[in-house]
Amino acid sequence: MEMDEGSGRPGDTPPGRDIYTVSRLNREARELLETGLPLLWVEGELSNLARPSSGHLYFSLKDAQAQVRCAMFRNRNQLVRFRPADGMQVLARARVSLYEARGDYQLIVESLEEAGDGALRRAFEQLKQRLLAEGLFDAARKKPLPDLPRRIGVITSPTGAAIHDVLTVLRRRFPAIPVLVYPVPVQGKAAAPEIARMIRLASARAECDVLILCRGGGSLEDLWAFNEEIVARAIADCDIPIVTGIGHEVDVTIADFAADLRAPTPSGAAEHVSPDGADWRRRLEYLGERLAGLARGDLARRAERLQWLARRLRQQHPGQRLRQQAQRLDELEQRLLRGLRAGGRRRALLLDHGLARLLRHTPLHRIERTRELCARLDQRLRQLMQRRLERHSDHVAGLGRALDAVSPLATLGRGYAIVRRPDGRVVRDARTVKPGDTVEARLARGRLVCDVKEARDE
Repeated sequence: MEMDEGSGRPGDTPPGRDIYTVSRLNREARELLETGLPLLWVEGELSNLARPSSGHLYFSLKDAQAQVRCAMFRNRNQLVRFRPADGMQVLARARVSLYEARGDYQLIVESLEEAGDGALRRAFEQLKQRLLAEGLFDAARKKPLPDLPRRIGVITSPTGAAIHDVLTVLRRRFPAIPVLVYPVPVQGKAAAPEIARMIRLASARAECDVLILCRGGGSLEDLWAFNEEIVARAIADCDIPIVTGIGHEVDVTIADFAADLRAPTPSGAAEHVSPDGADWRRRLEYLGERLAGLARGDLARRAERLQWLARRLRQQHPGQRLRQQAQRLDELEQRLLRGLRAGGRRRALLLDHGLARLLRHTPLHRIERTRELCARLDQRLRQLMQRRLERHSDHVAGLGRALDAVSPLATLGRGYAIVRRPDGRVVRDARTVKPGDTVEARLARGRLVCDVKEARDE
């Protein structure tokens, strides 16, 4: 006789039936919940909050009609930026699951925000997506930063810590660049319109080559002025490149997306807009060395030409000609005397007559005049040479003073030193040497051979 399916003995498994254990049922129910529902945002009130020694958080989220159990594991709750407490209204990002051991339906919480921050976060994402769709954040709109700005503008609160950090970095990196501060409130309802107005004012005045928009860290609500659409559009319309340094590295605002460059902190923004003074000093030293070499070459060429002119002057000096003419005159005089003696008395009258004529036409007067003229010319030539030498001496002295002004030795004389490795390479970064290395420091007078005890990257 056949038995009804429901009348079998206990423990018998009727054929064709798939019998679930409780563990299997709970496991498959958990898998259905976790795969069937996406990651959710759930808002509610905290209650029954428990903090066991494991570091995990267990609590309930409730509203006026229902509640649900929640678990938040330690690696996630360490990222919560506030201390949860019973009665707080929160916004949880969670996935639906089931605790198999008890069959309890629960939420596994990934992140937790205060409810006010959650609303702000949704408004942030909506504005970000809308402006992104408009192309306000496109890379093609970004303006390049100047290599050496003539003036840097800082838009921030004049009493906050951010302006102190920015000025400290700018003073350290390149103190020669002037800084213009545009004071604005950075928190509160009036902050966003005032920030936008100051950006437009700075763009219209065009007093600076680059602008820094910054403030210190704070909550999402504290930073909300930099998430306003009016500020983002003022940044996008500004004709001057803008670098933002708002909050800490983890803080991201709409202004950061609209800016030409985002820095993680106000100090980082100052690093980006200011050139490296040490690098510029190295370039100036190199140019000074080139200028000194060119000056030495020019002086050598001028000295060589001066020597050539001096040799030519000696060759063309009128004294040479006068000596030759005087020698020729002596020869003629000797010939004349010999002729007079050989002519004898027969030619005495002719000689007297010729002598008289010779006396009338003697070249001695002309020679005397020529000598006087040569003396005057010699004096004038010496004066001209003296004046020219003085001008060249003044010019050479001026070049010497200019050379001393840019000479690297003058820099060494003020207490600086050039540090080189044993292979002759200049040490520019403390990270390139390690303790135990030997370096040579060149001073204004002498050199020091040093063993490195510690290398600090400051």
